[in-house]
Amino acid sequence: MTKVEDVVTLRGERELFERTAHLFAAATEISCAANDLHTWSATRPTTRAENVRGRKVRKVYLPRVLLDPGSAAHLREITALGAQVRVTEREINETILLDQRIAILAAETTPDGRSYTVLSRPDLVNGIQSLFEAAWRSATDLATYEVRFAELRQFTPQILDLLSSGCTDETAARTMGVGLRTYRRRVAELMAVLGATSRFQAGARAREAGLL
Repeated sequence: MTKVEDVVTLRGERELFERTAHLFAAATEISCAANDLHTWSATRPTTRAENVRGRKVRKVYLPRVLLDPGSAAHLREITALGAQVRVTEREINETILLDQRIAILAAETTPDGRSYTVLSRPDLVNGIQSLFEAAWRSATDLATYEVRFAELRQFTPQILDLLSSGCTDETAARTMGVGLRTYRRRVAELMAVLGATSRFQAGARAREAGLL
């Protein structure tokens, strides 16, 4: 662990949990921004009810979290328990805020694992809190977003299979039993959900997310 004033760098999920478990246990307000459920889930080995009960919990995710049925079910469950969950199509910094006093930032994943930065300096935390609030205000309520992408989620596995097969759009559309324009629209929507700028990148991100 490296410490510089009020900034602490922790190596890996195990160290993060060991060093911050007491902070999570005492927190009454938890705000979380993440690409998907994998970023923070390993750090909190408690039940969903324990994570939500008696707390103000707000979570923002990218749309691709909804493409996995298990992840979507998890979000619906914690919403039923009282958490507020929203979805944003904008890039977000993967962050946890505890009682507006502590901020935890996730670094990029590397072959050596992931590191996390824990900050307690008020000016830094306030700046990160402001970024989270902006993302929260522009995000869409989970239930509303799920209605929008219910059809897309249904066809996602087949679309990904067709993209990975290298067949033409015309062949893919016939395989799905839809028109060419409908197929291309669904591909474009899926790319947007995955945050991909190309079909190749969409396939790569789908593999990263365990969708292929």
